[in-house]
Amino acid sequence: MSVSALQNIATSTAEAPPAPADLPKRNYLRSMRANVDAKVAQMLYEDMCLGRQFEDMCAQMYYRGRVAGFVHLYNGQEAVSTGIIKCLRKDDVISSTYRDHVHALSKGVPAREVMAELYGKETGCSKGRGGSMHMFSKEWGVMGGFAFISENVPIALGAAFSIAYRRQQMLDESADQVVVCFLGDGASNNGIFYEAMNMAALARLPIIFVVENNNWAIGMAHYRSTSVPEIYKKGPAFGVPGYEVDGMDVLAVRAAARKAVKRARAGEGPTLIEALTYRFRGHSLADPDELRAPLEKSAWLARDPIATFGEYMKDMGYSNDYLLKETQKKVRALVEDSVSFAESSPEPKVEEVGEYIFADGYVPEPEHFSDEELHQYAVALKDELDQQERRKAGDKTPPTAVQLQRQPLKVID
Repeated sequence: MSVSALQNIATSTAEAPPAPADLPKRNYLRSMRANVDAKVAQMLYEDMCLGRQFEDMCAQMYYRGRVAGFVHLYNGQEAVSTGIIKCLRKDDVISSTYRDHVHALSKGVPAREVMAELYGKETGCSKGRGGSMHMFSKEWGVMGGFAFISENVPIALGAAFSIAYRRQQMLDESADQVVVCFLGDGASNNGIFYEAMNMAALARLPIIFVVENNNWAIGMAHYRSTSVPEIYKKGPAFGVPGYEVDGMDVLAVRAAARKAVKRARAGEGPTLIEALTYRFRGHSLADPDELRAPLEKSAWLARDPIATFGEYMKDMGYSNDYLLKETQKKVRALVEDSVSFAESSPEPKVEEVGEYIFADGYVPEPEHFSDEELHQYAVALKDELDQQERRKAGDKTPPTAVQLQRQPLKVID
């Protein structure tokens, strides 16, 4: 059964719809799925295992009351994070969503710092100020997780613009970094996504838009929220190459990522990758996950990216059941250590709550207004608000005409 067919399984036991006619084109990058050597395979497997076990531990700590706030887990989507981010350098940049823990781990942020951030501790990667949805690390090029749908897109675009500006205008040959902007299928319907692709194509920015299409935007099935379900088709309208890839196959994702990274680093512009994947848990840990059909979930669970990649490693002679279990034990020890570290880490000091809000050395510009000018502004503002209230109440009296003066009005920004 094709990935596209799995994505559209009905809520009943009816058979999946036939594969679309353009499947050969959509399978282009999937057909370029390249094998890797044993060391790379082990690295990819360990990274996916770390993401899965870390998220499982997050769930435990959340239900025990050790982690507060909203928590959105990444279970099931590990092949996307690993396949994309493990093609990047340390100085490359990623911009994430509220499902950002595993992105940070794949980029290299130590598990201790990610778990401590979830705990809100001073030793967290964002000094305990970000929590689950706002992972940030300047050292590792993690520009942050963002809670609102698609709000990270213009931030990632700005980062890509700064890199391109340094290279093209300042002739800085070392400015060959790549920006990866992760977003979900729900964000692909927002206007800023299209504006960003247009601007990225115009300026040939080194950015890769990665849509993690897990088929559900919170509780809305993807096919019900867009007139064109194939998100990858939206790129060419702006001159951005768009590719669909099996997001449950880490090697297929990696093949797509390597081509996109090479293209961006060479100054050839942006790429859109739609990774067809699935989240194995609800939208958040507060979601009972009752909207999705059991048949749909079981079909995707059968394609667990970690289990299938483990079978690949055995088939290639890279590993066996014993070594795979040893890898799981190694990762489990790392995750348990991150919890111990977070538990023993100090809380942020109350008197330092304002730290890390402004850049170092920030000095507010003084306002050069007299007390009389400020008073006049306050009176004018009150008159305007009063007029608005009177209009709401039905008063149709026209507003007072503005008396023109020789001196221009001063406005406080």
